[in-house]
Amino acid sequence: MKRLKFVLTVFLSAILTVFAVTACNPGTNTSSDGGTRTLIMATSADYPPYEFVDSSSGSQEIIGFDVDIAKYITEKLGYGLRIDNIDFNGLIPALQSQRADFVMAGMTPTEERKQNVDFSDIYYEAKNTIVAKQGSNLLTTDSLNGKTVGVQLGSIQEGAAKKIAGANVKSLNRINEMIQELKAGRVDALIMEDTVAQGYTASNPDLEFNVIPNEGAAGSAIAFPKGSPLRDEFNPVLQEMKSSGKMDELVEKWFGENSPARSAS
Repeated sequence: MKRLKFVLTVFLSAILTVFAVTACNPGTNTSSDGGTRTLIMATSADYPPYEFVDSSSGSQEIIGFDVDIAKYITEKLGYGLRIDNIDFNGLIPALQSQRADFVMAGMTPTEERKQNVDFSDIYYEAKNTIVAKQGSNLLTTDSLNGKTVGVQLGSIQEGAAKKIAGANVKSLNRINEMIQELKAGRVDALIMEDTVAQGYTASNPDLEFNVIPNEGAAGSAIAFPKGSPLRDEFNPVLQEMKSSGKMDELVEKWFGENSPARSAS
């Protein structure tokens, strides 16, 4: 009888140990109660077609290119997904304070950001543009000398604008706020990604954009807290999406002529 009790005790201890390790391991796809672990994705949902609020259905759901990628990856890996909408300049602090498991927001992995967070492989590369009123003749960075240039706070475009000789940089929280400042004449031009500029100029025909050749860091990647095991889980799925054609399918969906972001921008 004592031997039986001893065996049962050892058996139960082993089960509890495995459960404790599983519950404490941030890389597992199960939660502490044995259910599916839900990952928190932080984003700034003002950046169509990457991520934006779908107000057409009245649901206020966050949709977009990044959201579809995140859903595909988390479903493939067996995780749940929750999306938190915060200002762009608060995204990296959200990772550092463990309020988010990963960030997707069309974010470029600059050397400065790499000091604070880890990045996945690049999954998409776009170009910066100058957005201005039609006929303003602001076609190159040289033409912005002496002009007030609007950018999104904390974005790679903010850093690029600050390198333009003679430009007065005005940093704003949201893309739609930037567009309002431009249309009101409080800024002369904006710097934003071409895919985003396409959507906003399509719905604002009084505006135009011109591409600036890429210099330095470019492309979008997923950001993780330093040392997060999720990066090594996400990267193979990103590569599979590229090789299978799934990524091309999503690029066409969100950046093509019939993109659902065109009317939403």
